[in-house]
Amino acid sequence: MSTRRYAFGRVDEATHPDSMRATLAEFVSTLIFVFAGEGSILALDNIYRDSGSSAGELVTIALAHAFALFAAVAASMHVSGGHVNPAVTFGALLGGRISVLRAVYYWIAQILGAIVAALLLRLVTAGMRPAAFHAGPGVTAIHGLIFEIVMTFGLMYTVYATAIDPKRGTNGALAPLAIGLIVGANILVAGPFDGGCMNPARAFGPALVGWRWRNHWIYWVGPLIGSGLAALIYEYIVIPIEPPHAHQPLAPEDY
Repeated sequence: MSTRRYAFGRVDEATHPDSMRATLAEFVSTLIFVFAGEGSILALDNIYRDSGSSAGELVTIALAHAFALFAAVAASMHVSGGHVNPAVTFGALLGGRISVLRAVYYWIAQILGAIVAALLLRLVTAGMRPAAFHAGPGVTAIHGLIFEIVMTFGLMYTVYATAIDPKRGTNGALAPLAIGLIVGANILVAGPFDGGCMNPARAFGPALVGWRWRNHWIYWVGPLIGSGLAALIYEYIVIPIEPPHAHQPLAPEDY
């Protein structure tokens, strides 16, 4: 990940091969993640016809998302940074780690990847309608919003600690695993309440293809707020800004 630098992006960046490769990587990785995550829900729907009613189903969905995100981030981290999530891209933008132009490219690629994944699922599952996200029984939109803010804060904080922090050291090799695990853990917590989304693209693709929009706004507002807060806190408080060291030569008598 690049050092902090706020910029709109150069003109040549719009057509540079690196930008194209990174955008393609985000598209493919988001497609992989959404296909496996949403697909696990549809698979359980097909098996049990009553999704989300048991702890075993929740664990299966959480593991599917964790494994898929682990693979998706690992596959694209060296090309695009492995965002796979518009909220993560938004946090990186607020932290000055990505240009506005590249962020827009990533957002388009991530949303398109999620839509294509949902369309493929509808095709290969004989027309099963994507489940999409919605607040559970007795869970208000405000409760769901708070869930999404807190969970995405944890996700973005983990991304910063393992993938962005210049002093991350060997933690960088663990970034895909850590990111996948925090998402899986958050789904175990929030799955019965609001589904545990943390990713606007993950919410939008299935919602569009399945045409399910109930409480959809919380899966955009919550993750963007949570990721933005985590990025600003980590960027400006956790990452130290060290003054340059001016090495003065010792006086001859001090040798």
